[in-house]
Parts: sequence; structure tokens; C-alpha cells
Amino acid sequence: MLKKAILSSICITTSAVQVVVIRTCGITNDSKDPSIDTFRSTTLPILKQFGVPSEELSLKIESRGVAPQGGGEVILSVPIVQDTLKVITWIDEGMVKRIRGLSFSARVSVQFENTMIHAARGIFNRLLPDVHIFTDHKAGEQAGNFLSSEGNEDEFEDEKKELSPPGDIGEEIASTLLGEIEQGGVVDSTHQGLLFLLCALCPQDVSKVRVGKLSPYGVEVLRHIRDFLGIKFVIKPDPSTETVILKYVGCGLKNLSRKAA
Repeated sequence: MLKKAILSSICITTSAVQVVVIRTCGITNDSKDPSIDTFRSTTLPILKQFGVPSEELSLKIESRGVAPQGGGEVILSVPIVQDTLKVITWIDEGMVKRIRGLSFSARVSVQFENTMIHAARGIFNRLLPDVHIFTDHKAGEQAGNFLSSEGNEDEFEDEKKELSPPGDIGEEIASTLLGEIEQGGVVDSTHQGLLFLLCALCPQDVSKVRVGKLSPYGVEVLRHIRDFLGIKFVIKPDPSTETVILKYVGCGLKNLSRKAA
């Protein structure tokens, strides 16, 4: 619920009168939704691509919370979009140049984290040297791993996994991330829906983006955009890269609240 509240807040508060600061509590890391680290390291940079000011856009993790008690607390700060989002042409995937990660654990030995990191790095370092995975050891009942890769054109991918044997977690996370990169696109499959929504809210001008294989969630978001905003995306597969290019004309949403203020 905490992550759903954050995503809703991001979509709504970009049209606010002034900077919005929201404190939310609940579960920050589980196996059902993207982790809070995903929002901080992947979702927020996507917003910047659409012209959301980066100066006051932040997500601070005060404490982590896991199921069933929760107990996590985060502070989200979303700045004002002065007029409209930015028209975007985002089709250059670029090359992956570095991988950053965060390993978190609770009520397990620190060696648990070290084993996860060692297993993940064993796969990544065969491909590139710039790999750094940090640790966050907290009190609680869960452990997991978050990873993101950054390409030359600000391509962000991410995955995470719940508690399992540490070596298996590291290897599975690394393999899953590489699988997302292999699919191509400027965002990973879990962020397709947000990408399409932001595209639909852009000014009334032609823009286009590239994604990998359309996810079921991404397809549903496209249908909702068509039904509620009347916007249809032109979908064109690119056989040379096995990706999909979507062209669209935004609805031209403006921050009328800001003008009224």
C-alpha cells in the first residue's frame, strides 16, 4: 500500500500549487511490488526525463518495513511542474555502462549479504567492471537485493527478490536484471505503465518512446489511456532490435492550479 500511495502521489502532485512533501508509513520491501529503492533509483529519474525539476524531487527512506507489521517510513518530495510536462523522444537505449545495487537484510548474519553480493558480482563482472553493490543491515525479518543498471542514455532497469538461500538470490537477481536489459527499451517492464501515462500527459505534439516486449500491465494502461483520455498510441515493432516504438500525441495537460495561484 505504501508504494501504491507513493505512485499515486507522484502522478497527482506534479500539478500542485507548491512543492508537496508527503510522509507515508507501511511496507517498503516485499515480493509483490517494486521496492522503495526502485522508486528512489529508477522511478524518480524517469520523471526527470519529462521535465519534472530535479532540485526538490527526492525520496528519503527513514526506516524500512516488511510484512506483516510494516513499520517502514519514507518522505516523498515532489516539486511543481510550472506549466506542462516536456515533449519527449526517447528511443536511444544506449549501452549499459555501470551497475549499482543495494543489499538489505534483517535478523540474519552479515555474511548472508556478502554471499548475495559475491554471487551477483560473479555474473556481472564477466561483462563489465563498474559494479558496486552496497549493504543495508536492519532489524526485521527479511532480506533481499535491489539492482539497477544505467546506460549512456539514462536507461534504468531494476529487480528485487525476497529471502531465499543467499547465493541463489544473488544469481537470480543478476540473471533477471540481465534478462530485462536483453529485452531492450528505455525502461524496464515494471515501469512501462508509468512511462505511457506520463507520455499521455505531455503537450499536444508528436513524441515517441521505445520499450521492450509489452507487459500485460503496460497493455492495460494503454487501454485505460484510450478509454479515459482518448489517446491512441501508434505501436510499431522494430524487428532489428526486437523492441517496440510507440508514437503518440499527448493530451496537453497543464498545471492550471499553478496559474490560478
